[in-house]
Amino acid sequence: MTEVQNPNSKTPTSNGPQAALAYSSPPALMTEYKEIETTVGNALATAARRIPGETPRLEAEILLAHILGQSRAWILAHPEVLLKPGKVAEFDSTLSRLADGEPLAYITGYREFFGLDFLVTRDVLVPRPETELLVEYALAAIGERRVAGDGPPFTLHASRFTTIADIGAGSGCIAVSLAVNLPEASIIATDISSAALAVARANAARHGVAERIDFKQGDLLDPIAGPVDLLCANLPYIDSDELSALTVARNEPRLALDGGIGGTELVERFLAAAPGSLNPGGMLLLEIGATQAEAVSATARAAFPGATVEIHKDLASLPRLVSIHL
Repeated sequence: MTEVQNPNSKTPTSNGPQAALAYSSPPALMTEYKEIETTVGNALATAARRIPGETPRLEAEILLAHILGQSRAWILAHPEVLLKPGKVAEFDSTLSRLADGEPLAYITGYREFFGLDFLVTRDVLVPRPETELLVEYALAAIGERRVAGDGPPFTLHASRFTTIADIGAGSGCIAVSLAVNLPEASIIATDISSAALAVARANAARHGVAERIDFKQGDLLDPIAGPVDLLCANLPYIDSDELSALTVARNEPRLALDGGIGGTELVERFLAAAPGSLNPGGMLLLEIGATQAEAVSATARAAFPGATVEIHKDLASLPRLVSIHL
């Protein structure tokens, strides 16, 4: 049983498991709460005004749920529950970190991607929702899923027995998501960072696919011994000259962000080497920056003359994915 504060009494009463983590005294650290009771609803309202970005309320809900050890659904269902001072102070402290630009995933230690929870540390880039587009197209090409809108008009000849390589695997969100959805596929995941690969291995184990992903350390395609049916890559694509001025550079690993001059140096090296790593009829899927579609598609056509090269937009209608089908 968890104690809650009875609004009509100073004596705590036990109201069952749903009335978790409550207390009556407003904390000094949250100055906006000095004159009011610190309820879940009050905490969320104040937090949403302090968090920058496009989804402050959502981030506040996820953060408070993490601190209280509850689900987000529980948080939404219990706005009236009073918070203990220690929990309010902890919430206030972590809100300050969010306001300073620290990613929520580094605070909670996880991020949802493609319906799966992924462990996240400062050794890896935080998985982004736009990268789910790459996974959607991969599964659509293999015939396991349809993509809404301008889905790919092609399929891989290898079908469910596809051999896949994820280049620059980071947290493993792409490789693990594909492994979970393609139980008979053979998958290789590479990264130049041994620390990133350790996180990717942990995520593979977390989702029960560690035995089906071959993790290899090395630069781009160097660790790949032979050609595969599907190459996936989400490489660094931020211009070196612009990176230092961005908030993301203060918190996430530069190695996972810096794409060199123009942001396309690594992409160009990858595409130049990729033809020898794809089987006939194979496909390459590459995430790009929103302003790089023209330059990267030209590089792709030069590297793969005769192949079908297409640009696909994300949910924000920004160019986000290059597909190359042999």
